[in-house]
Amino acid sequence: MLRQISIGVTFTVAVSSILAKSLMVSIAFKATRPGSSWRRWMGVTLPNSVVLICSFIQFLNGLVWLSVSPPFQDVDMDTYPGKIIIQCNGGSVVAYYFMLGYLGFLAAVSFVLAFMVRTLPDIYNEAKYITFSMLLFCSVWICAIPAYLSSKGKNMVMVEIFSILASEIGILGCIFFPKCYNIVMRPEMNSRRQFLESRIHNIR
Repeated sequence: MLRQISIGVTFTVAVSSILAKSLMVSIAFKATRPGSSWRRWMGVTLPNSVVLICSFIQFLNGLVWLSVSPPFQDVDMDTYPGKIIIQCNGGSVVAYYFMLGYLGFLAAVSFVLAFMVRTLPDIYNEAKYITFSMLLFCSVWICAIPAYLSSKGKNMVMVEIFSILASEIGILGCIFFPKCYNIVMRPEMNSRRQFLESRIHNIR
């Protein structure tokens, strides 16, 4: 009963965290200007609020889903003649597509926001990595939804598993791999001197 709902809530937390990160990247650059009113938005309150509010909406959808028309065990006797396949029926179709649509909306907003600030100096932001990760995330699910709807039986589960793993690898790889590479392979890039030199160069 909790399979689809747990996937939706987990991905919502992940995507809303990236949305909060994209928002803070944009605000952090604007807050560096003298006398900027954006400085009051700096801190942990705004990103935490974004993650909590976005995740709560999906969590509320899950509660309504479980209350009105929860997923249940179903029997498929038509896909493979002579075989009975026990599978998960999603229950409420509206709640299922709301879950996917809401995830797509958060990913699209994150992508647009990160794309708008992708040209900022690297010393301030990771917007281009967020842009690539959201582009890969959206591409995987845009391709996966038609494949999922046209599949039957165990193939539906295979498409869903592939989509989850591919989108997770895209998010983790595009955002964290460059950091790990710099930490392990280029430790000199993490020094305070390098930070100040890069900042002076970007200002010029």
